[in-house]
Amino acid sequence: MPAHHRRNNAARRPLGWTLNLTLLAIVLMCVAWIAPSAMGYSRYVITGGSMTGSIDKGSVVFEKPVAVEDLEVGDVITYQPPAGAGTQDLVTHRIIAMEPAEGGGTLFTTQGDANPQPDPWHFKLVDEDQPVVQFSVPHAGWVFIALADRTTRLVLIGGPAALIALGALAQLLGALRPARREEEPAPVAADTEAAVPVLV
Repeated sequence: MPAHHRRNNAARRPLGWTLNLTLLAIVLMCVAWIAPSAMGYSRYVITGGSMTGSIDKGSVVFEKPVAVEDLEVGDVITYQPPAGAGTQDLVTHRIIAMEPAEGGGTLFTTQGDANPQPDPWHFKLVDEDQPVVQFSVPHAGWVFIALADRTTRLVLIGGPAALIALGALAQLLGALRPARREEEPAPVAADTEAAVPVLV
């Protein structure tokens, strides 16, 4: 193989590895994010610090629905606080009290494990089932928190896409470039001497 072809292959090899590893990482992340749904889990990213010590900020919690009548004190649930609570965001807190509500049902009180006081609201759950935290994965949610920022999203998604495009372009150009033929040296004529008959 000509020397310049060997150099080109050596230069393209790390780029190929980088592209393959990037694609593998993206595929594994997609599988890790989608697979729990097939097993009945819902996922939430913890963006606050009220459960620090039990579930730190940046964790991903995986939850399964449990019948409201089967909920117990100590369960960690993700729910929408009642109107007038002062927040429109979902909250993931621990049930610390359950008592009969006027008109039927159960009145719940929750508290973040890192908060000194219970949440200043009480609420009823209107659905038959309620997501309850089964386990959490620390730090896994930072990727999704970062993706909420437009600039970071462009870098994390656009960067690998640009690398893949550049790699494909380099391979295309390499395939289209005509192979340079090595100049072959002109054949050298052998020295010959004519046979001259000698008369004796």
